Amino acid sequence: MNLKQLWKTVSLTACLSLWALPWTAHADQPLKIGYSDWPGWVAWEVALEKDWFEEEGVSVQFEWFDYVASMDAYAAGQLDAVHMTNGDALVTGSTGAPSVMILVNDYSNGNDMVVAKPGIESVKDLKGKKIGVEVGFVAHLMLLTALEENGMSESDVELVNVPTNETPQVLASGNVDAIVAWQPSSGQALKMVPGANAVYTSADKPGIIYDGLSVNPASLAQRRDDWEKVLKVWYKTVAFINDPATHDEALEIMASRAGLSAEEYAPFLKGTKLLTLEEAKKVYEKGDGLTSIYGSSKVSDDFNVANKVYDTPQDIDAYFDPSLTQGL
Repeated sequence: MNLKQLWKTVSLTACLSLWALPWTAHADQPLKIGYSDWPGWVAWEVALEKDWFEEEGVSVQFEWFDYVASMDAYAAGQLDAVHMTNGDALVTGSTGAPSVMILVNDYSNGNDMVVAKPGIESVKDLKGKKIGVEVGFVAHLMLLTALEENGMSESDVELVNVPTNETPQVLASGNVDAIVAWQPSSGQALKMVPGANAVYTSADKPGIIYDGLSVNPASLAQRRDDWEKVLKVWYKTVAFINDPATHDEALEIMASRAGLSAEEYAPFLKGTKLLTLEEAKKVYEKGDGLTSIYGSSKVSDDFNVANKVYDTPQDIDAYFDPSLTQGL
C-alpha cells in the first residue's frame, strides 16, 4: 500500500489529538529515537556499542522498527524522533505529525535499484514492460526519474503495485519484467533471478533520496543541547566507519545488527554515502538542485502532490533545521 493508503489506516483524529497535547520532555528521560534497517541508520549501532552517548552525556533509547512502522510510531507520539527519507518526512507531516530534520545521515548511492530480468539491458528496454513498484513511495519517484532521463514517461510502462519487501518474489515469479526496490530487497532480487541486472540505481542520480533524523519540534525546542550532543556522536561514528583502521570493526558491528556477515553487508554500506560534517553542511545550503536537501525535497513534494499522496504542497523550509549541523 502507498503512504496515503497507509495513513488512512491510522486514526488521523487520534494522531492530531496526540500532537495537540503539551509536549514535556524531562531531562532525565532518554530521547526515544526510531530507526530501521538502512545502513545510514544501522550505523548508530557503532555508537551504541562504544557507549559514545554516555561519554557525551546524553541519554538515548533507540527503538528498532520496520521502516513504515517507525513512521507510524512517530505519528502516534511514541517517539521523540524517527529516521526517514526527506520525501517521507513530508508525507508524515502532511498527516498532522510535523518534524524537523536536524541531521542528514546520507544519500542513497546505489542501494536503490531498478532490477530487470535477463534480456533487459537498459531503461529504454523497459518500454511496454511490467514493472513492480510500491506506488507512491520513493522507489516510484526514482523510476520516474530513470524514465524521464531516457526520454520516456510512466505511460510507456505498466506499473504493478507491489510492496517493496515482496518485489524479489514477484520478479522471480515472472509476473513482472522488472522491479524497483532498495536494499536488502534489491539485492535479494538480483540473487533470486539468475542473470538479472540493475539497469538504473540511485548512484545514477545522487541526491534523489536523502536519509535523515527528523525530530518532534517541541522536543527540539526543549532539549536542543541534548540533540546537539546526538549530532556530535553521529559525526564521531561516521569518522570511525570511514577510517580504514576501524572500518572493518564498524562493518562487523553493523552487519550483526542486520543479521548478516560482514562480507554480505559490505555492498549495502558501499551503496550508502555517509555524509561527513563538511559534506552535510553543503547539503543544507539552499538550492534548486539535488545537491541541496531543499532542492531534492522540492522534487519529492512535486511527486507527492502529482501522485495524490497528499493534496497541498508542503512548506519545505519548515521541515529542515540546519543550525545544529552548521554550528558544530
